[in-house]
Amino acid sequence: MEANKNENLVEKTTVEATDNVSMAELGQELEDSYKYMGNGEYDTDTLLAWEKINEYKNSGKILNVTISGVVNKGVIALVEGVRGFIPVSRLDIEHVEDTNKWLGRDIRVRIIEANMETDKLVLSAREILREESAAAKRAQRELAVSKIQEGSIVEGTVESIMPYGAFINLGENVSGLVHISQITTEHIKSPREALEPGQKVTAKVIKNEGGKISLSIRELMEQKRLEEEEEYKSNIPEVENIGTSLASLLSGIKLDN
Repeated sequence: MEANKNENLVEKTTVEATDNVSMAELGQELEDSYKYMGNGEYDTDTLLAWEKINEYKNSGKILNVTISGVVNKGVIALVEGVRGFIPVSRLDIEHVEDTNKWLGRDIRVRIIEANMETDKLVLSAREILREESAAAKRAQRELAVSKIQEGSIVEGTVESIMPYGAFINLGENVSGLVHISQITTEHIKSPREALEPGQKVTAKVIKNEGGKISLSIRELMEQKRLEEEEEYKSNIPEVENIGTSLASLLSGIKLDN
């Protein structure tokens, strides 16, 4: 009898535990289902749509949308069925004159403002375009810098002057620094004594390291001076040749006794 009572007790306890787990799971499922049932003010589809919209906004996800309408000061595009507004200032990097030309166009946007209570959804394409433009410029600059070899001669324009030197614009968004000690063979207290903004210069690349380019105008001056000296020396007749030429000249002269 005692054994049967114990078995019945164990079975009852097991059933109760199982029922408790089932009820807990059921309660969680019921709670999870509430968000799909609406809240009396917003229907299920609206709640789910705004839930996704907030996920997109928080993650900064790039969305592909189609411009479906034109309104005052902007255009309209749908995100998860919700009407989103794109201000004309955020359509492009450049100024947009006629928004009607954008109707039906597919563009990429990010969500910059989302508020279900005020039904406000604001989108922007401008930031994406700016990021891509900046990335393209960086890539272009890196490629241009990689082609500049130490020891090469470059031409550029003085774009700014600092107390320690001058920055030379070499084109393709690349600049190089001429330190004050590398501007001229003469001693100067300020780069402005030898250079001015907008001035065209020719310089030698003395270092290209980590994307930073160091230039020297002085080295080209010294190189030119040495070349001129060598040319001058090569044009001076040797002493032996001078003596021979003088003897030949004198041999042709007859002196009267």
